[in-house]
Amino acid sequence: MRKICKYLVAASLIIFPIQLLSADFEVKYPDIVIKGIPFTISIGPSGSIGEVVLPEEGEWHGVIRYTEKSVVVDSIILKETGKRVLSVEVGNEKVSFCVQVIPGWVALLPPLVAITLALLIREMIVSLFVGIWIGVSVICNYNLLQGFLSSLSEYIVQTIADSEHASILVFTLLFGGMIGIINRNGGMYGIVKSISKYARTRRSGQLYTSLAGLIIFFDDYSNTLLVGNTMRPFTDRLKISREKLAYIVDSTAAPVAGIAFISTWSVFQMSLLNKPFELAGISTSIYIVFLKSIPYNFYCIFAIFFLFALGFTRRDFGPMQAAELRAIEKNKVLRDGAQPLMDDSIFQKAREGKEGNWLDGVIPIAVVVISTILGLYFTGLNGIEEGGEASLHNIIGHADAYSSLMWASAAGGIVAIILSLARKTLNLRTSLEAWLSGLRSMMLAAVILVLAWTIGQICIDLKTADYVVHIARGVISPSMLPFVTFTTAAFVSFATGTSWGTMSILVPLIAPLALSFSGNDINSTLFLSSFAAILSGATFGDHCSPISDTTILSSMASGSDHIDHVRTQLPYAVTVALVAGGIGYTLIGLGLSYPILVSIVSLVLALIVLFIGKRLPAE
Repeated sequence: MRKICKYLVAASLIIFPIQLLSADFEVKYPDIVIKGIPFTISIGPSGSIGEVVLPEEGEWHGVIRYTEKSVVVDSIILKETGKRVLSVEVGNEKVSFCVQVIPGWVALLPPLVAITLALLIREMIVSLFVGIWIGVSVICNYNLLQGFLSSLSEYIVQTIADSEHASILVFTLLFGGMIGIINRNGGMYGIVKSISKYARTRRSGQLYTSLAGLIIFFDDYSNTLLVGNTMRPFTDRLKISREKLAYIVDSTAAPVAGIAFISTWSVFQMSLLNKPFELAGISTSIYIVFLKSIPYNFYCIFAIFFLFALGFTRRDFGPMQAAELRAIEKNKVLRDGAQPLMDDSIFQKAREGKEGNWLDGVIPIAVVVISTILGLYFTGLNGIEEGGEASLHNIIGHADAYSSLMWASAAGGIVAIILSLARKTLNLRTSLEAWLSGLRSMMLAAVILVLAWTIGQICIDLKTADYVVHIARGVISPSMLPFVTFTTAAFVSFATGTSWGTMSILVPLIAPLALSFSGNDINSTLFLSSFAAILSGATFGDHCSPISDTTILSSMASGSDHIDHVRTQLPYAVTVALVAGGIGYTLIGLGLSYPILVSIVSLVLALIVLFIGKRLPAE
């Protein structure tokens, strides 16, 4: 794209002689903009440039702002698609730059194609890559061949090279290695046998698994991998379908981490309020504001409520009911032809000799949990500047979560090997073979994660979220702000597959608007519910999007076919979103009392479980 623009700029210089920007200046502008949606350019450093003059009205226009670091031109709108060479006078010079203008619907193509194909053909790798190919082709001026080549050589490579992505991949693979060892040495079997003494029915099995998800509240990745991998053999024995396990794991990962009093999610959410509060002159503790917003995070709260209601009553409906009946009546936890993301056939080779002890499994898992917490604490403590307050909020806020997770999974694997050698359940060669088998079991999920992250980056480059937000902003009013915010966040998160990215986009937009509507009253129901609606909608979209990393990890950890997981979970997620989001955020915006509102939503969801859900056999 930039190469093509260079040729256009050069051609424009021949036809209309102008001076290019000198080496003292730097122009920052987007490669791609959406027709009719404002964008921004910046020219800097501001201290070394003279007056900036825009073209006359008609060619293109914007609003000039002078900042300490640069001269910013806001509110630039282009109404014709195609490549445009734009010029602006900077002092005695003329600056030219080139942007590609695309229709808004084109920005939606990559995620829509990927999601639609995934649901139709049930092949995630093909679906995601086609979506990536289409998106990169648009970026490459609609050149399909260049789009294909750039998808591989630039976008996918850059995704893997990203330090955070690489950390998650290493953590996932190392964790798989640990699971491979404790499966081979009998530790996982020991855990299942011990739990079986207390949970002998399908109902108690689902409730124990759900409770395990509530206990691992500090990080959604840790939650997903720990609960899914630990409970999978146990739920298989109780004839609980892999789809149901994946639903339980997914519903106690992001929803739990999102409302936890302290977690990687809560710290990230709080950090987004720093700038809006600074601009509004608000100095109140952001942590206190976040805690006050938790009761208004309706989707997360009621997704957990709905999960326990289904488990306690032994009821299901829709595709999940069919999956559960298959598991009960045919003893098939996976449908025929399913393609689970984790190849757990490598775990079927049981350790010869006496049965493993539950400690062989629990100790390495406990090491992962404790090491993660210690890693978060010490990296956060080191990250606080000298003289800074060493509060729990600040420590977690400065923690290196990705390094902590990697260290923890490596420590868990090492401890599992040492235990196997000490107890003579495995020798060193067999331990390493089991560790490598565990790594290999995660490869399919790792590939899909890379593709999901790549299509997320393409959505950023194509301004997909900006287009969705632009459409929604025209219908926002004070009373409808919570509901419209929830709906917008849900669509953006579902389309892009990222909840954190959605929060990053919407909090800077919605928080100032909510503060304006509420007269800067951060304790008002309008502000707290609008802020929580962003987090709630982003979690819902991420929860049911087939291109979301947490959804993929839930399928992987549960050994479920990914599309089966999405297909069976979607009716439940949408039900909770329609009731908790639609009714909850609509009524809270209209001023209904919180206790009455919560009672109404709880009652409606309970009635849905009782009258739409069908009671399943106990065994």
